[in-house]
Amino acid sequence: MRAIKYRELKRMYETNGPEKTVRHLQEALQSGDLKPEDFSVRELAEATLSPQRVRQMDPRQGGATLLEAGDGVDVTAFSNITGQVVQSKIMEAYAQEAFVLSRLVDTIPTRLDGELIPGIGRISDEVAEVHPGMPYPSLGFAEDYIETPQTTKRGFIVPVTREAIFFDRTHLILQRASEVGEVLGLNKEKRLLDLLIGATNNYKWKGAAYNTYSNAGTGVAPDGDWINEMTEELVDWTDVDAAEQLFADILDPNTGEPVLIQATTVLVMPAYRHAAHRVFNTAEITYSTGSGATTTTVANPLGNYTVTESRLAYRRMLAAGYAADDAKKYWFIGDFRKAFAYMENWPITVAQSPPNSEAEFNQDIVLRFKASERGAAAVINPRYVVKSTGAGS
Repeated sequence: MRAIKYRELKRMYETNGPEKTVRHLQEALQSGDLKPEDFSVRELAEATLSPQRVRQMDPRQGGATLLEAGDGVDVTAFSNITGQVVQSKIMEAYAQEAFVLSRLVDTIPTRLDGELIPGIGRISDEVAEVHPGMPYPSLGFAEDYIETPQTTKRGFIVPVTREAIFFDRTHLILQRASEVGEVLGLNKEKRLLDLLIGATNNYKWKGAAYNTYSNAGTGVAPDGDWINEMTEELVDWTDVDAAEQLFADILDPNTGEPVLIQATTVLVMPAYRHAAHRVFNTAEITYSTGSGATTTTVANPLGNYTVTESRLAYRRMLAAGYAADDAKKYWFIGDFRKAFAYMENWPITVAQSPPNSEAEFNQDIVLRFKASERGAAAVINPRYVVKSTGAGS
């Protein structure tokens, strides 16, 4: 990987023209062939506008408006390429590896500010025998729906100042862009984590609000009754088995049959990272029968789980008031994609202010890029996740 220099930019610009140059650089940034750090904002301005125009930014030269029309000046190319560089840096920080839960749940596009998601719940699954020549029986249906919370908009502005271009402070522009992406991504992750740990509860099913987790049933059996909280510390396979037995006892409220779940993921706190990998990734497990005199060793059946840790989850638990010694023992298991979702009105989007705005005259801000996203973290079905407090001995 090498930085793209002024001469190369200038040659590309003169040979291919502004439209093809912009498209080529955008595609290279999106594919990862080029990184935002490969660009110099001053050299970009010199290649698309002109070295003379950049030198005129010096107040001693009269402080000409950078993005005004003129011979050899392509304002659009400079703005578009700079915008793509800024957007790439924002997206890079927005989707970083530390945001674990954001990658484990589905993003559901919606045009509504809070949504009622309808479903059709079967009230009978009896399969009647159909005799020859007789009509098929009708299968009854019952109303079923959940309500998701209202969405919220969040965003920031990344300014590109005259000084940043003149003194080539590309690193400062990228740093601000990275901070914007990180803050927006962190905020989304924290809202999802608050649902996972139970600090926030927004599950609303058939008009009634419920907590995500219950250790004694919800009190509205049979339709809304489930137990998905336990106290087992993550020590060996028996603790995982305890969670799987809870899943086996959770019934679909419409059919009365066990919830059809294939738990796929385990999320633990950093303190139990190695313990979790030992439990799930060991080659064999040993069963003891009776008084323990007889033992049986078999291949570990827990290898189909994905084990992940989240430092941010631990910090959210501390922020919610949990004691550190208690919070570090919590772990979660289930199918997170069926349990939670992010309801998204629009993904993170970067918009550009028009040139020659008042901010350029008042604050020497040549370009401004606004990054925003709107959505809400939602509990879709708490029956697909089990929380363990790790308080058992």
